[in-house]
Amino acid sequence: MKIRVYYEDTDAGGVVYHSNYLKFCERARSELFFRKNAEIFDAKKGHFLLTRANCAFLKPAKLGDMVEVKTKVLNFKKASLVIEQEILKENELLFRGEFTLAFVKDLKPARISEELKGLFEELF
Repeated sequence: MKIRVYYEDTDAGGVVYHSNYLKFCERARSELFFRKNAEIFDAKKGHFLLTRANCAFLKPAKLGDMVEVKTKVLNFKKASLVIEQEILKENELLFRGEFTLAFVKDLKPARISEELKGLFEELF
């Protein structure tokens, strides 16, 4: 997914503020599901919570840049998955994050359905 860096994304020096890289990754994940009309945003049916993030901020993105977020699944378990997301500008790696997402229902770990697992396999 491509994202334009706006003024609101940057610090006083025009460089993307560190927490906004995480927002770009979250936006890219959500957008993939919106495009498939997937119903993963209903907490009653279960949803994903971020439980771990390991991030590397390699180079800065700046005001006006067009960046691209790429996502891939690294590991799939019964109630969680690990994904890698990279943010690039013109094929230059700016950010890499490895995220563990736990699937929960009623705030308790729950098995990811075969349907949802299939959707992840299709998307990534």
